[in-house]
Amino acid sequence: MACVGPDESITTPKEVISGVPNFGWRVKLSHECKVKCAPFSLPRLNQIPQYAGLSLRYFRFWLGKKRQGRQPFIDHLNQMSHKSIYGCPIGGIGCGTIGRGYRGEFCRFQIAPGIYHYKEVEADQFILTLRRSNKTVYQQVLSSHKKKGKALKAWKWGFPRDKAIYHALYPRAWTVYEIPEEHIRLTCRQISPIYPHEYQETSLPVAVFVWEIENLGKEEVEASITFTFKNGQGIKGDQAGGCWNTPFLCQYSEEADNSSTVKGNGGGAFAHGVTIHQTISGLPCTYNVAAACKPGVKVTHHTAFDPNGSGHNIWNNLCNNGCLGSSQAEETPKTSAGQEIAVAVCAGRHIAPGTCGQLDFCLAWDMPVVQFSAAENKYTRRYARWFGASGNAGPRLCAHALTWYPDWEQKIEDWQNPILENKNLPAWYKSALFNELYFVSDGGTVWLDPVEGYAKASPHALVQDYSKFAYLEGHEYRMYNTYDVHHYASFALIMLWPKLQLSLQYDFADTVIDEDPSRTRYLMSGETGVRKAANTVPHDVGDPALEKVNAYIIHPTYDWKDLNLKYVLQCYRDYSAVQDKQFLADIYPSCKAVVEKAMTWDRDGDGLIENSGFADQTFDAWVMSGASAYCAGMWLAALRMQIEMAAVLGLQEDRDRYADVLNRGKEAFNKKLWNGRYYDYDTSNSGHHDSIMADQLAGHWFLKASGLEDDSVFPPNHVTTALRTIYENNVLKFGNGNMGAINGTTPAGIKDLSSPQSEEFWTGITYALAANMIQMGMTEEGFQTAWGSYHVCWEWLGLQFQTPEAYTTNCSYRSLGYMRPLAIWAMQWALEKFNPHCLSTGDTCSDKRELSGTV
Repeated sequence: MACVGPDESITTPKEVISGVPNFGWRVKLSHECKVKCAPFSLPRLNQIPQYAGLSLRYFRFWLGKKRQGRQPFIDHLNQMSHKSIYGCPIGGIGCGTIGRGYRGEFCRFQIAPGIYHYKEVEADQFILTLRRSNKTVYQQVLSSHKKKGKALKAWKWGFPRDKAIYHALYPRAWTVYEIPEEHIRLTCRQISPIYPHEYQETSLPVAVFVWEIENLGKEEVEASITFTFKNGQGIKGDQAGGCWNTPFLCQYSEEADNSSTVKGNGGGAFAHGVTIHQTISGLPCTYNVAAACKPGVKVTHHTAFDPNGSGHNIWNNLCNNGCLGSSQAEETPKTSAGQEIAVAVCAGRHIAPGTCGQLDFCLAWDMPVVQFSAAENKYTRRYARWFGASGNAGPRLCAHALTWYPDWEQKIEDWQNPILENKNLPAWYKSALFNELYFVSDGGTVWLDPVEGYAKASPHALVQDYSKFAYLEGHEYRMYNTYDVHHYASFALIMLWPKLQLSLQYDFADTVIDEDPSRTRYLMSGETGVRKAANTVPHDVGDPALEKVNAYIIHPTYDWKDLNLKYVLQCYRDYSAVQDKQFLADIYPSCKAVVEKAMTWDRDGDGLIENSGFADQTFDAWVMSGASAYCAGMWLAALRMQIEMAAVLGLQEDRDRYADVLNRGKEAFNKKLWNGRYYDYDTSNSGHHDSIMADQLAGHWFLKASGLEDDSVFPPNHVTTALRTIYENNVLKFGNGNMGAINGTTPAGIKDLSSPQSEEFWTGITYALAANMIQMGMTEEGFQTAWGSYHVCWEWLGLQFQTPEAYTTNCSYRSLGYMRPLAIWAMQWALEKFNPHCLSTGDTCSDKRELSGTV
């Protein structure tokens, strides 16, 4: 079954809802994804022979990991099947996240670094109780979940799905419930503290849920919301025992906040709640559920109940009294093996006819110290700088969040509104731009300081000030800071949190010179080699279990042709953005080292590097041999940037040396690879040497994005001609132009079937290609190209908030929850730098289609 265009896409009502943004990803709770899609399974028959040896060696490797009780860095034998249920996740950056489904499920837990659990936890709910004249007239779990098991059977489940709408615009989400029989409209606003250029609040492990209850009737109503939550992550380990609960009442204060950067406004919220003390993945962690005590609001709690029981105590208490008893012991006994434990916090108030009442809740989790399982090093999460590493910060985190969330929201709106209010930008783009940012927090992300005596502190002042940052290549591809992929995603960091990007760059600079001579068996060839060679950029900085670079061992990446070049491209791009000459001076020696190493890959002395004929770049199943458009083009761009860096630093000898190589290389590049319509895939004699590669202009893209366009390196007429050729063949010939850009086609615009990757659509590559089109004034084409990826993933296949690396025309996908789609921020970079008229009013520069999932 082939994916299709917008005429068959999901349609949603385009209604304006008071208090909800006009743009974002919106569905009714009755929405069902009807398309059947599945993970990529087997390559084509003619492609199988080249992977036979890899398959056998990988299976042996996989068995070895299982015997050790560890996960492989990629588990091909247990690929994730998608669930089309996800909505906006909660939590700050680098502190763990909890996913929520659009129907209200707490469902994707990533509390310990890089470890995901995908269970829907029934006990984690909100319950609405309405009373008139001291009598309960309505009580309902605010979830459309249909109850099947015996647990919590006393609760009323199954809120009518056609009576609620979900709307996501990361880092916030809204659910609007209509209860016409009681003349009530209920809106839940979910808020995480994420906004640009903020390095404290953005690190907090919290989320706030603001409930607005509109009384549309003619009688006063007493309304309460109860928030229930249980220990663990919905897995068998939740029953290990040893959990206990304590209630708390905590008022926000600046002194208790230990904060030098955030100042209060003469008072703060009282947080009334309960703490669950537990261990997750061997690490102490608390969950903290609280409501804000405000004038007119009554907060009560139930310290503990059995989430596997009938739930009648909670339900009957609410039904009889509209609140909970708050009469249990200050601290519960520890649970025994086989037991789980849950808490409930209720906030209620009276709401006069024709008015709206508000109830505020917070969920905070506190796991301040983390340790990677196969390493001795310990770290504290960044938020511990202000809230301590003792593990008792949950109540203060709740009080802080309930005090400061209005400030967060104002800063989120100040950031987003100029884009949302711009009539020249497509509606789908506004949704994609912000919602794809979910991965910055939900990408297994860690933001860490070393624990004294364990992990080594960085010598760089910036890293000391802003901590170490790392995120996974993907939920399934468990490697931190995979550099060839981060290259595309990095625009999100340099635009929004530039200090994190610079910190990441310093970490890589420290690894470049180093060599790790330990021997590793590489799975593709079966040969052994060093883990890390000197003067090379590592593929990654390790996986969640092994704190050692190059966890990826399918191919030896010390010989990859793009990693060194991408490092130089990013370093100069970052300098162009922040104009920090000290940063440039600090990283220049590592840039020079990798450029000198790359020169050894020029086998014929023509100024161009050559690919090896083996997998040696990010398309690790699509072989390049000889000079290639992708790698040789990036080589020229890297040389041009190295020349500029040397000039800024006054290094004339280096500048002259690299200029001589560039002059020879650009002549050879255009002579060997330009065919009049586009740049050939490579100079080999393979059957796909003349394929039209969607990412053939990757070098030009970064060069121009960094303000260093050089007409003699990439002649503008060549660039625009190649981009139009890609658009006509890789974009328009698939799904009526509504699928994005396929990686490779033949000169006739037919799928290149030489590799599994050549016939894939890579979401991040599509966004990067669109950014290059926008840079070159092809704005219409850029938006049409990018729309295809958003349409397929978010509208058609139900892959929202788990955007994959790749998908195909037969609706298979590969690697859910992937880093590279953050490249959509390269489009915003291109708009701001090269098409500012698109960001002003009154000038049309794009299509105006307001397609499904948008308003």
